[in-house]
Amino acid sequence: MSCKFAFVLRATDTGRRDERVRRAVGRAVIGAAAASLVAGLAACGTPRPAAAPSASTSGAGGFTIGLLLPDTHTARWAGSDRPLIQAKVKELCPACTVKYANASADVATQQQQMDSMIANGVRVMILDPVDYKALRPSITRAHDAGIPVVSYDRLAQGPISAYSSYDSEQIGRLQAEALLKAMGHMTHEPRIVMVNGDPVDPNTAALQKGARAVFQGRAKIVKSSYTAGWIPQNAFANMSAAIAATGPGRIDGVYSANDGLAFGILTALKAEGVRPLPPITGQDANLGAVRRIVAGEQYVTVYKSFVSEADAAAEMAVALGRGASIDGIAKDRVSNDTSKEIPAVLGTLTPVTVGTIKDTLVKDGVYTIDQICTPALRAACQKAGLTP
Repeated sequence: MSCKFAFVLRATDTGRRDERVRRAVGRAVIGAAAASLVAGLAACGTPRPAAAPSASTSGAGGFTIGLLLPDTHTARWAGSDRPLIQAKVKELCPACTVKYANASADVATQQQQMDSMIANGVRVMILDPVDYKALRPSITRAHDAGIPVVSYDRLAQGPISAYSSYDSEQIGRLQAEALLKAMGHMTHEPRIVMVNGDPVDPNTAALQKGARAVFQGRAKIVKSSYTAGWIPQNAFANMSAAIAATGPGRIDGVYSANDGLAFGILTALKAEGVRPLPPITGQDANLGAVRRIVAGEQYVTVYKSFVSEADAAAEMAVALGRGASIDGIAKDRVSNDTSKEIPAVLGTLTPVTVGTIKDTLVKDGVYTIDQICTPALRAACQKAGLTP
């Protein structure tokens, strides 16, 4: 039944986060053109060696910030994070430029990108690592060259200078609590399939740890798998295997690490004719996931503001590039293999179910009711109270 794999991510899963994202994308186009002009002029001279900012180069002067994101199949990187970071950097430092690179989920490519940025004298880097362990040598080289590294969304190993993300253990706990609530009517011990994220992403272990702590003694995990690259097609395969191993009628709930995986999981459940659909978790509050929640095909997502995460990373990067303190920005502290006191900004988390969409995502301006409520969802939206 090879036709099961013939699905692709729909546009509903790549919806704009909010009006802030749409404005940022427009500004990013202008910023990209300006960056190209600066890069062309810089190519006429000899690249300066990387060095920590001095008193004469700090302050309002411009410099280059490297932005390294991990893959192209995750919609948020190009649709939200990149334009938001670029726009915030321009707001804080009009003379600064952002040099962007995407690793296409390849560790060696990202290592080469980091080395190139070090050689070409970026002042600071914002890095979302493909593999949080494998990038350690490159991070160390950047540190030795006097280039601070802000770890973004995933906490990398090595001497990083700051971190902008969310508490993944808490996300896992919120997802698990919501799933147990959805299965609360059952008279037997709920049977759960866990479809976790990429094993080389440190967030995957933290999410799983938080969720398992909640499930302990309250539910039975009948199947658990990791999803290479956070790719929905791989989640489809994992869910298909779980259904084959346990039987379609023996799955009471599905723990999905994020919304993209939830799409692959749902596709597999439908392909196998599983009815009724078990409740499914997620995170990121993708537009497609919000629509699935309205339709009753996904139970919960965890809303994380990409705007806040991107703003914090940009603010810390600009401050570090100017040689300024980030203590006023980073109130939290996290640990990796190098330090137990890494300055961090960990954003607020909000679980969203069908009854809270209006008071969270709509109220915050992430999506409008018109964006959520397609013609096919009008009746479901009215039932959920999603009316203008």
